[in-house]
Formats: sequence, structure tokens, C-alpha cells
Amino acid sequence: MFSIRQKKTVEIREIKYRDMVCSYQLIRSDRRSYAIAIEENGKMIVRAPLRASETFLNKILSDKEDWIKITIEKQKEKSASTPKSNLDERQREELEKRYRAAAKEYIPKRAAYFQSLTGGDYEKIVIREQKTRWGSCSSNKTLSFNWKLMLAPPRVLDYVVVHELCHLTHMNHSQNFWKMVAEILPDYKEQKKWLKENGSKLIL
Repeated sequence: MFSIRQKKTVEIREIKYRDMVCSYQLIRSDRRSYAIAIEENGKMIVRAPLRASETFLNKILSDKEDWIKITIEKQKEKSASTPKSNLDERQREELEKRYRAAAKEYIPKRAAYFQSLTGGDYEKIVIREQKTRWGSCSSNKTLSFNWKLMLAPPRVLDYVVVHELCHLTHMNHSQNFWKMVAEILPDYKEQKKWLKENGSKLIL
């Protein structure tokens, strides 16, 4: 008879700290290292080797107590401050379709306007929903922009457009790059700051 080696187990556990009880998901698998992750909603996931000893596992959780509690609170606060949409799925999809269409018409016009100031040639403009970027400039000179920029103030949208156009000349974030951006938009730092602080709120 052949035995099948168990590759993964999942449990829900709790650990009691001095002033807090934390529930967590323990995932044992065929690995050598330990890892602790706190998701955006404050959920804690602990990954450990299949044969990890209870003593060593508890020691790791105890040693990480301060970090775990602080990180859980931060993630919960971040989740609570993120605005939620009041639209149902059908309404959101319809509105998104309109914004995407508007972006495909409006953003290329702004790019054409600022290109007369920045110079450089691009092959095409793509409108999409990038998960981590507001815009990008590829090595083949394709400019990509996030349609959600249509939800931002016009000056902020212009900043992203100018930013990517300047990459046609400087494919980096060197001093010369930022100098070029500043020549076109002297207040670019204000727009950059606004996007950093409010970008996560641009939802339908």
C-alpha cells in the first residue's frame, strides 16, 4: 500500500495577547519558512511548515505581538476609511462604460495639446483600468492611462498626461525628467500629492 503525503492543512485559531484576542488562519504546507500576513480587512494568515512545532509557532506569534496588533489596527482603519460605492452592479457597469468612453475621447485631446509643449512622439494611447498605476509609457511608445482619471480634478489628469509625455524624452525619474515636468506644470507637486492622498477614493 502506498501512503499519500499530506501537502496542506488549514485551521482557524486564536492567540491571546495581553489586551487583545486575535483570530488567524493557520496554513501548514510543504514549505520550510514561516510567514505572517495581515490582509486589508485585518484578517491574519500564518503560513508554516507541515511539521512546525506548536512551541516554535507560539514563540513566533509572541515575538511579533506588537507588529501584529499595530498592523491589524492600521489595516482596519484603512479599510474603514475607504469609500464604498452606493451603486448596484448594473448601475456601476453602465456608469463605468460612460466614463471609459469619455476618457477615450478626452485624454487623447489633452495628450495632443501637451505634446506641443513636451515634444516626443507616441505610437498610440490606450485607456484601461490599471490596478497600480494611473499612467505608463512603454518602450514602444504606447501611452496607457487609467480611465478613473476622469473622476479626478482636471489639473490632476493633466499632470498624469504630462508625466507620461515627458517619459518619451526621459525614460526615468531623473532630475532632468522632473525639471521637464515642472516646466510644463509648475504646480505638479500639488497634483502629485492630491493623487497620492485621494487616488483610492476615485470609485463609482
